[in-house]
Amino acid sequence: MSESSSGLTTSNQRFCKSCLSYCSILSNTHTVPPVSSQNRGPISQNCDSRLSSPLPSDSFKYLNWCDLEEHDVRGNQLRCPRVREGPSEEELFFRGEEDTLKKRKQVTDTEKWQKKLQENWENCAELNLSFQDLGDLYQVENLNRILRRLIRVEKLWLVDNSLTDLSAIRLPRCKELNVSKNHFTSFKQLPKIPQIQHLSLAENNIMMLNGISVLRDTPLESLILKRNPCEFQENYRQLVFSSLPNLKTLDGVPRLPEDCSPPENNFLSKMCAIL
Repeated sequence: MSESSSGLTTSNQRFCKSCLSYCSILSNTHTVPPVSSQNRGPISQNCDSRLSSPLPSDSFKYLNWCDLEEHDVRGNQLRCPRVREGPSEEELFFRGEEDTLKKRKQVTDTEKWQKKLQENWENCAELNLSFQDLGDLYQVENLNRILRRLIRVEKLWLVDNSLTDLSAIRLPRCKELNVSKNHFTSFKQLPKIPQIQHLSLAENNIMMLNGISVLRDTPLESLILKRNPCEFQENYRQLVFSSLPNLKTLDGVPRLPEDCSPPENNFLSKMCAIL
């Protein structure tokens, strides 16, 4: 064996010994539960594969960013914060996660006020609250609480949140709103958006164009209604452009000359010629 290969073998042995000593230190400091095997009986679980034991980060998995201590980050400094509330105390109990329950404490009025100041939603100009996974009513109520405070937001994304009705919400300065992949069935369920310029309602369940007049007095320039049932309504583009005089683009297609012609009268279009 050459000297170079001998030196390489020696270095590999040293590296293996250092890894073994490191793992032994970990195994001494962390109790690893045994795993039973049908063929070999009880065996020790590797220190790097402790899937059954809780991780140190598990105590934080239901916390919002503003619940963490020792930081001064405010809501208007974040672009995609997680605002979804964690499970209720009853749900945690049934899940067997009492450890998380024990760490919850009563919040004083002073702490509530400090949290409100830290959230600082009133000064957000651009915010993405998509994919919040709102599975319970109290989580939807918390999202609505935040939306009511967005008095200065200009760009807002609420994609894929299973939303059904935001008619009680007012966004006075919002110019761009994306509520795609939700469960809206009517334009009347949208929030009050008097300054809206760009609106995306793709992949909802809007059946008819009857309520589209709520957007008539807005400066709306572009509207996306792709993959809604109303897209298959007769004279779809003509009806939309005739209802929204300021609209320039529908579903990514600019206004065409044939879109400007008034839709045919329903009575006349259904008449048939008798020879």
